[in-house]
Amino acid sequence: MKKPGKAYYMISAVAQKYNIHPQTLRLYEREGLLKPSRTDGNTRLYSEEDLEQLETILSLTRDLGVNLAGVEIILNMRRKIELMQHEVNEFMEYVKGEMARGIDDWEQRLSTALVKSSPTDLVRAPPPARDAAEPARKKTS
Repeated sequence: MKKPGKAYYMISAVAQKYNIHPQTLRLYEREGLLKPSRTDGNTRLYSEEDLEQLETILSLTRDLGVNLAGVEIILNMRRKIELMQHEVNEFMEYVKGEMARGIDDWEQRLSTALVKSSPTDLVRAPPPARDAAEPARKKTS
């Protein structure tokens, strides 16, 4: 799971950097909040992404007083929101492409039309409003 060219940190370095006990990191892993990669010798290696996740966990627990169950819920909700945002972005790109294709089709049809006009030229203007002061004309036979 370790990717070449990326920086990885051992549990002791991470614990020292964030002033937490290594057992706390092991607890976060047991709870599913962190998922460090492992060496062939089963040594935990923390990536930059793991450290960002740890910083979020520590901010929630230390600064906001959230318990680990709450942290799990928040992290899951963040993942779902990120996934939904990705899906919305993909949908918007699809809609933009369809709209561009529709405009291209319309422009092509307009350029090959026998009578060149825009859609607004084809709509009749409403009749002028009658003046209330003008008496209605009587029809004489």
